[in-house]
Amino acid sequence: MGIDQVRALLQKLQDGYIKRDPAELDAVMELFVASDDLEVIGTNTAAPGQGEWCRGPEATRELIKGDWSERGWGDVVFDVQGAHITVHGDVAWLATTAQVTMSLPEAFCYGYYLESVKGMLDKEDADAQSKMLDIVRLGSDLLFELQQGETFIWPIRFTAVAVKDKGRWLFYQMQFSYPTTRLPDVRYAKANDTIRESGPG
Repeated sequence: MGIDQVRALLQKLQDGYIKRDPAELDAVMELFVASDDLEVIGTNTAAPGQGEWCRGPEATRELIKGDWSERGWGDVVFDVQGAHITVHGDVAWLATTAQVTMSLPEAFCYGYYLESVKGMLDKEDADAQSKMLDIVRLGSDLLFELQQGETFIWPIRFTAVAVKDKGRWLFYQMQFSYPTTRLPDVRYAKANDTIRESGPG
């Protein structure tokens, strides 16, 4: 019974990501605990409180709102039926796969690249070598990806923790992540040092 209810909770999140309707945002936020302990970790982050590492309902709301925006994430499809769900009392956790699909026309990608180059050149806290490395890397990445077509389909991993509160299952924590098959995009200059992001970020 509990597993079916948690799967239904995931389906409601899926329905929201299919519709991507800002008018439905309040309804989707009701799937989450109304607590500052709520934690949602997106793909664009490396440390708590930075980027898409969100704590609390307001930050989570902004993340989902950004995902649904015209220039946000693509179409997200979770494997709801294939999700591995475990329930222990009033706590449940799940793991499943998903896909994000975006259509990025070649002309848009080239325009994005040129605008990014301008931003890289204007960085005051980067030396000439760092700027050139970032420009070359982004350019080669885009050229490689565009050889595979303008429809981008990315696999993602999705994990979540839910709790039963007053008879309702609600998300307490979740994480979206891309699988890494090559070197990670973010690294430290040295142990416990500041983060150096590869690319225009």
